[in-house]
Amino acid sequence: MTDALAPSSIAAPTAAPRIETARLILRGPEMADLDAFAAFHADETRCTGFGPVQPWHESWRWWVMNIGHWHVHGYGYFTIEDRETGAPAGITGVWNPGGWPEPELGWVVYEGFEGRGVAYEAALAARGWAYDVLGLPTLTSNIVPSNTRSKALAARLGAVHERTYHNPSMGEDELWRHPGPQEAQR
Repeated sequence: MTDALAPSSIAAPTAAPRIETARLILRGPEMADLDAFAAFHADETRCTGFGPVQPWHESWRWWVMNIGHWHVHGYGYFTIEDRETGAPAGITGVWNPGGWPEPELGWVVYEGFEGRGVAYEAALAARGWAYDVLGLPTLTSNIVPSNTRSKALAARLGAVHERTYHNPSMGEDELWRHPGPQEAQR
């Protein structure tokens, strides 16, 4: 009998590409980035548009799920790295777990990096990659109705509110539709 989980039967994980912008590097998630994400996820003021406050061990589960998401879909959340300091500044990328209506462009910026255009620059680069490399025909952003900052960023990216729906993880959510590959700013 063959063991289905034998190392020879497990494919190598999908490696995330490295995308460089003027001020940022988008790269695959690494376990060394977990503490910055967990600090964000433990802060009630910061994480409410992303999900409920989570203790470190639940952030660990989400982080590992993101790494697995890359393997299953060939895309996921990048770590946003500040080019000047090398510090993790947040996450952005394409997310589509079970129960999601379609692939979503998402973003989170960690404490100390807000108000500097980091989320915009990173999301723009991730969206361009999703269209140009993955060939996705469209993207959405799923935004909690009270998250005015994310709605403003979605609008700045050219997305428009399409409808409200029930998100299996977040409850009531707004689906914002991004312009397609031909119309999207790069």
